[in-house]
Amino acid sequence: MQPQGTPGPAGSPAPQEPPSAPGPRDPAGGPDARGTTITVARVLELPALRRGLPEVVAGHDGLGRPVRWVHAGEVPNIASLLKGGELLLTTGIGVGPRPADQRSFVRTLAQREIAALVVELGSRFTALPAAVVDTARSVGLPLVQLRREVPFVTVTEEVHTEIVNEHYALLRRAEEVHRRCTRALLDGGGVPEILRLFAAFAGNPVFLETPDGQLLYAAGPGPAGRPGAADPLQVWEGLLAQREGRHAGLPAGSVVMDVPGGGRGPGGVRARLTVPPVAGPLAPVHRIAAERAVDLLAVVLLQARQEEELAARGRGDFLTDLAEERIEAADAPAQARVLGFRPPPGGALLPVVMRVVPPVAAGAAAGPREGWAALAHALREELTGTGVPVLLGMRLPEGRVPLLVGLRDPAERGAVADRVAAALRAGVARAWPERAGSRPPTVVVGVAGDWEAAGPELRHAAEAACAAHGPAGRPWHDVRRTEVDVLLWRLREHGDLAAFVDRVIGPLIEHDRTARPPLIPTLETYLAHAGRKAETARELHLNRQTLYDRLARIARLLGSDLDDPQTALALGLALQARRHAR
Repeated sequence: MQPQGTPGPAGSPAPQEPPSAPGPRDPAGGPDARGTTITVARVLELPALRRGLPEVVAGHDGLGRPVRWVHAGEVPNIASLLKGGELLLTTGIGVGPRPADQRSFVRTLAQREIAALVVELGSRFTALPAAVVDTARSVGLPLVQLRREVPFVTVTEEVHTEIVNEHYALLRRAEEVHRRCTRALLDGGGVPEILRLFAAFAGNPVFLETPDGQLLYAAGPGPAGRPGAADPLQVWEGLLAQREGRHAGLPAGSVVMDVPGGGRGPGGVRARLTVPPVAGPLAPVHRIAAERAVDLLAVVLLQARQEEELAARGRGDFLTDLAEERIEAADAPAQARVLGFRPPPGGALLPVVMRVVPPVAAGAAAGPREGWAALAHALREELTGTGVPVLLGMRLPEGRVPLLVGLRDPAERGAVADRVAAALRAGVARAWPERAGSRPPTVVVGVAGDWEAAGPELRHAAEAACAAHGPAGRPWHDVRRTEVDVLLWRLREHGDLAAFVDRVIGPLIEHDRTARPPLIPTLETYLAHAGRKAETARELHLNRQTLYDRLARIARLLGSDLDDPQTALALGLALQARRHAR
């Protein structure tokens, strides 16, 4: 193709081949789904049309239009036979002899939204009439002239073969996403894994909502906190601000599909999958993949209470992102409102973390899906009775339940923490009665503060829930009394911690492996009572002389003076570190 008006060597236009039109690429470096669409520019590159020496004389900006089909015709009313998206091949017989007819011919084709008009010169015209060219330019219709005769049937066959091949390629890409989603389910994943895979494929955030518009889960196309990536909850908040009707406020080109099953919504709709093109346009392959995804989502959501577990996991992701500082404190209140959390204005936020092990022998951190769904349901019902706003999340991989509790006054911390901890333990007992008699869940309560402090406190409480040992004296551990345990827990993988334990109380550990009575409980009780022997003897149900003998044996084994404050401090740390050292 020669740019219009550029002379060839003999002073006449020199036809050239049309330039290639490389398709856009996705962030991973592969061809984007939009690049697989057959465009006008790509059709002009095919051998059958290249032999006709095509020259674009109007509508250059429309060369990226997709070509749905190819049609050849010579009748004046050809537009009435077209549906849109066609590449029309003609020799110009039906264009008409008068300028008015020619302008009308081109306008009606443009109104039909065909992809392009290709006119072969020679039979009817030796040069395109000015009325045809000017009208095509004014309406933006790509107009191509062929300077050599080409068999239209060959062009049709070649383009249609390309279209069929591209449709097959789209189906293969959609099938690959479906296969990966299915594999994720077989490997123990659920709805979040499906949504994350689909979001990465679509390059846009993906939302699953209830039929009445309540958000169940939001997944982004990449890792949280990736530079330049919009947070899914922020996107959803923006959509809600514009939303009035079912689809109102969604950008043009959004994919919205109902997840069937259960009859819970109008027409048997269980949930709704929404993909807005906020990071990039969506292609037909994304719609095909979405159709396959909703089938998988329908199967998963048919299980009892899956929506409650899913919503809790979504809130758990938000709280984890907040704790890991992947969410700015200034953005957190709006995102929390999207998730249904509205703390009292002017109050404080109380971070709470519960660590619990499901009642299964293997894969305890994952647990059966129905077990976590039952727990989410039971916890929600129990927490409703506390009378305070609670944002309840779940983190299945870690067996952790993070919460944010809204306080009217920080002075309520103790009383509210008692109610919340009792509700959490009651929920676990209801959902998992087979755990009765086993170790109760560990509940850690952080320090109340504002949104700026909520993230670090959640992270610290999560570590304390892993580190806390022994009775708390109440249904929950105060994070301020777990500082030493958290410090030692952070050092658990460091060899120096195990060496410290061995150096300070190693002989005592060796003694208790073979001899009776064990002496470590005596030392722990003695240090807990700050060296007060009478109180130690009463708690251990020993007479004074027996206690004195045991303490003397401990001192000889360790070569230490138990009354020395520095020795007592080292012994206390070593006993605590023994629970964490590996």
